[in-house]
Amino acid sequence: MRIDILTLFPNMFEGFLNESIIKRAIEKKAIEINIINFREYSKLSNNQVDDTIYGGGPGMLLRCEPIFDCIDDIKTENSKIAIMTPDGKQFTQKIAKTFKNFEHLILICGHYEGFDERIKTLADFEISLGDFILTGGEIPAMAITDSITRLLPGVINEESLESETFEEGLLDYPSYTKPQEYRGMKVPDVLISGDHAKIKAWREEMRQAKTQEKRPDIME
Repeated sequence: MRIDILTLFPNMFEGFLNESIIKRAIEKKAIEINIINFREYSKLSNNQVDDTIYGGGPGMLLRCEPIFDCIDDIKTENSKIAIMTPDGKQFTQKIAKTFKNFEHLILICGHYEGFDERIKTLADFEISLGDFILTGGEIPAMAITDSITRLLPGVINEESLESETFEEGLLDYPSYTKPQEYRGMKVPDVLISGDHAKIKAWREEMRQAKTQEKRPDIME
């Protein structure tokens, strides 16, 4: 899979691409991630990519030309385009599973006061992380890329993915490690019983109870 991220701040992605699972996935060639500074597509003498708003208003909007020209340069017949915007559809694990099947995904990061509305005509998807405002689309683009990458074959153990939070409309079960007792808090007896059938049943019961308590809205 290939992900191209259009941004005005490519240096923000240096740590993201060079640490942990993302770095290993790139090295394994499970994914190709390209960071593209669309300022390079500006035709103005000062490389300007934003301008004042017609009708007045605070801030500056991203101009059409640099983004359209960049998309013209990199888009293929198999490309899908997602714009990071607070008025988009909230990103979910279900959407991540859809995105992981794309051959080529282009993520466009907004900045300043937002996009000229005509830029949104490029998008197959408008995506938001939630009902809050960030200074730009770079952090959402990282989060989306991370969530997709870990789902790709060979990146993370398949068994780990199967029991994760949001699988089957449930949160994950509680997990424990050593020491067996810490500050008066003990690991549940069933988990050290060695009875795998009972452990499996307990974990399923805990997933149901935990989801009912914390996120009843996602239960299937």
